Amino acid sequence: MARDMSDKDILKMELEQLQKEVKNTREPVSKTAKEICEWVEAQSAEDPLIKGVPEDKNPFREKGGCIIT
Repeated sequence: MARDMSDKDILKMELEQLQKEVKNTREPVSKTAKEICEWVEAQSAEDPLIKGVPEDKNPFREKGGCIIT
């Protein structure tokens, strides 16, 4: 799409995007990082990568062994 546009059109699109982004509220990284860490710790009890999946509920478990005769 950008190949079909002139430099002026591309700059106009970038300016419009920047005008939209400047209206977004900003939060300090120190605050949001703390909130993310708290959320991850709160959700860790339900995380199957941390807790593991019970064998009877694991859809990827081996259903039967391979027998070579």
